[in-house]
Amino acid sequence: MSRQPVSRQHYSAESFHLQDSLGYLVKRTQRLMHDRIEAVFASQGITFQQWVVLMHLRDGLATSVAGLCQELRHDSGAMTRLIDQLEERGFIARRRQAADRRIIDLELKPAGRKMVESLIPLAVDTLNGALGGFTKTEVQQLKSLLVRLATRVGAMNAAADAEAAPLRAQS
Repeated sequence: MSRQPVSRQHYSAESFHLQDSLGYLVKRTQRLMHDRIEAVFASQGITFQQWVVLMHLRDGLATSVAGLCQELRHDSGAMTRLIDQLEERGFIARRRQAADRRIIDLELKPAGRKMVESLIPLAVDTLNGALGGFTKTEVQQLKSLLVRLATRVGAMNAAADAEAAPLRAQS
């Protein structure tokens, strides 16, 4: 006999306050971390957003302009300007795919790899500073919970997209 997951109501409309919502807390933490690391990177001649793009390429999280736009939630115009800056500095190269010339793959050049890796210690120090009051177990638990949450929300989004696809096809 398989057990169905129990639906829990962690929030109620009657007692809901934005500052207590998970989305608000995650976004606020992200904004604060972004401000902190942007200040740390300011003297390094690169913006945090540029470094994030280089890290995505280094780690294979995205390999095309379209993939970066989707992953980082940037519009194509803003991403193109950012890619232009990185290409001008010799950090990346663009390559059109032979099979589909509309798709532009990006390659991390040696100068880009050197830059991205030289800044990892600053990012690590900043993260460690933010997590200074946490135990190793708490950090692992936090990461595990965030991965579970991201997986759950991703599945919800995929289900909603699948449900909406027939409606879009009818339009």
